[in-house]
Order: sequence, then C-alpha cells, then structure tokens
Amino acid sequence: MSLFQKFRDGLRKTQERLAGEIKRIVTRAPKLDADSLEELEATLISTDIGVDTAIRIVELTKEAAKQSGQVDVFPIARAEIERELGVASPGLVKAAQAPTVVLLAGVNGTGKTTSTAKLAHLLKEQGNEVLLAACDTFRAAAIEQLKIWGQRVGCEVIAGQYGADSAAIAYDALEAAMKRKVDYLLIDTAGRLHTKKNLMEEMKKMHRSLQKKVPTAPHEVLLVLDSTTGTNALNQAREFHQVLGVTGLIVTKLDGTAKGGIVVAIARELNIPVKFIGLGERVDDLQPFDPKQFAEALFGDNSETRHS
Repeated sequence: MSLFQKFRDGLRKTQERLAGEIKRIVTRAPKLDADSLEELEATLISTDIGVDTAIRIVELTKEAAKQSGQVDVFPIARAEIERELGVASPGLVKAAQAPTVVLLAGVNGTGKTTSTAKLAHLLKEQGNEVLLAACDTFRAAAIEQLKIWGQRVGCEVIAGQYGADSAAIAYDALEAAMKRKVDYLLIDTAGRLHTKKNLMEEMKKMHRSLQKKVPTAPHEVLLVLDSTTGTNALNQAREFHQVLGVTGLIVTKLDGTAKGGIVVAIARELNIPVKFIGLGERVDDLQPFDPKQFAEALFGDNSETRHS
C-alpha cells in the first residue's frame, strides 16, 4: 500500500464527512450565497481545523466565486491547508554524535507507548540501532507493555522498578546507549495531565538528568496527541510546549476520528511541525507526515481527486 493510500484510508472518516457536507452545500446552492458560505464555514470548523483556517478557506472560495460564478471548493481547501502546514518535516534530527535522544511525552491514553515502539520500528527499517527506555514507572503494566513491544520490534528495553525515579532510569538508559553505540535512544515517559505542575516538573528533572551526560540531550521532544480529543489536544500542546519546548508532534488515532483537522489547528497556532501521524493499530501504521498528501487525503472528494 502506498503512503498516500495509508493517509487516505486513515483520514477516511474526516474526509467523508467533509466531502459529503461540502457536496451537499454546493449542490443545493451552486453559486454559494451568504447562507451556504456560512454553512461551509461551520462544516470546516466542525472538523477542528481551526476558526482562522476555516474563515480563510471561505474567503478564498468567495473570491473565486465572484470571478467565475460556480467554484470547486476542494482544490482551494487543499492548497490552503498545504500552505498552512508548510513543507514536509525532514523527520527526526540526528545528533552530531550518537546516540540521538528522543523523549516522548503526552497525557495517558494518547498511544504514547505504542508510538514509541512504532517509531523504533520505523527507525530500524531505516537501518538504525535503537534502544528503548521504560521511564513510565507509574502506570500499571506500562513497563511490561513496552517490553512486549520491544520484543516485537527487536529492541532492547532499559527499565527499572515501578515507583523508581524515572530521571535516574533515563540517565542509566543514556549511559547504556552510549556504551552500545546505538543510533537512537527513545524514552517513553509517564503519561501526565498537562495541568499537573509537579508532574511537569518531573519532566524538567529528566531533562536535567540527561544533560548531565549529554548537554544537548534530549535532541527531540515529541508530544504524542490523540486526534479524537479534538481541541483539547490543542490545549495539551500549548501547556507541554511551554514547559518542555516541544520540537515535533505525533498525532495518533487519525483513523478513528472525524476531527482530523486538529492537525492543522495545532501546527498553525504553535508553529510546531507534525513529524509523524498514527493511522492504525499495526506496527507500520506510524508514518512520516507529508503536508501535501495530508491535504489531498483530507480534501479529496472520493471520485475526482487522484494522486499521481
């Protein structure tokens, strides 16, 4: 299956809702009067694409309609989404000297542990050696879960006991990664509410612990967001970014939501690149993010849009 087809399949719920509503509006009022433009705006907002983006697409549609009467909304929306999301992310940064340390953060239930393992699989497929660190010492069975995933993707897992100091485990894992000369160390952290100050302070402590060993670590801080939570994901992103300096986003569960537009809202407001998206449950369903393919999958119209 091509990457575009994965995008298209993963975003099917959002895309079908958008395509169905847009076609209904345009069929009823081909010349897009004031009422139909207002309805179009509401439809776009309902996918959590962001009010500003929705207004911009409607304004561009209105301008095009003035010039030519009838207008096709889909290419206008695709072009605007692609513009707002910018160029494709180059993927993970690579440290000047191995290992590259990647910290994965997020609240419980976002798919953080599975995303850690899927990212390890992706990196291994690219020929890298990867070590995992189980620094979620709070959630029941979190360590076992990462170990099972580690076996599936062929990565060793550095772990401690439940209730242990996660910053100390991260330090030990970095020490092990350096000795073993691996390319990447992926650190799975405890899920935490972005509103809990003491838990966020613990994340800062982990930063400091890593920097005692490697001053530039972590080289990436990836925030894992559940797309099905809609605008709440945007609130989480704001808080985590303020505390941790998030360098990239992993947006999960896009295959299970009609609110896939949240990707656009987060990237637009916070100017943080979306680096990967989760499009399913399989180990290879974490994919590098491509704005062009995302826009085409989101605003395809089922029959007329084709990817070359």
